[in-house]
Amino acid sequence: MKSIYKIFFLLTLSFLYTGCNNNPRVLLKTEYGDIVVELYPDKAPVTASNFLKYVDEGRYKGATFYRVVRNDNQPDNNIKIEVIQGGLFEDNHPAMLAPIIHETTKQTGILHKNGVISMARWQPGTATSEFFICVGDQPALDYGGMRNPDEQGFAAFGKVIKGMEVVKKIQSLPAEGQYLNPRVPILEISSY
Repeated sequence: MKSIYKIFFLLTLSFLYTGCNNNPRVLLKTEYGDIVVELYPDKAPVTASNFLKYVDEGRYKGATFYRVVRNDNQPDNNIKIEVIQGGLFEDNHPAMLAPIIHETTKQTGILHKNGVISMARWQPGTATSEFFICVGDQPALDYGGMRNPDEQGFAAFGKVIKGMEVVKKIQSLPAEGQYLNPRVPILEISSY
């Protein structure tokens, strides 16, 4: 009888560690390797669903990683950050959807920690297709952070669960200022 309980216990633990997470995942394939991102629609429903809409409708066709921000290429910023940025690159790309409301980290509880994916924006409520991935913890990008004068931070909505070595490789590539030359094509972006 004890062995039945042990087996049941081990099966339950296995399920808890592997089977209870239903968060959507997105695969980003690059020539440097794959990045897998887990999204948190329960915490950031507007932002996560916007990203998934771009993915599922094929709107990221031709998307690239095009910007890298690291300590050596932001001399005029007193508050340094480290990220890689990707998306459609053009301001008025034909695949771009309307801007979404801004979900702050104060609302969602998703802080800009290492590997977190978030939406790029100009003003709150202007995010569309452009996203970035944090390299290291970036508290200046959270609500109340000082990277932007409005202190509203950016809308985080998921996290890299596989491929941070690929993110770091892309961040280390040669750039003119903060812009990669050449850009890194996202060969495939799909629900995983």
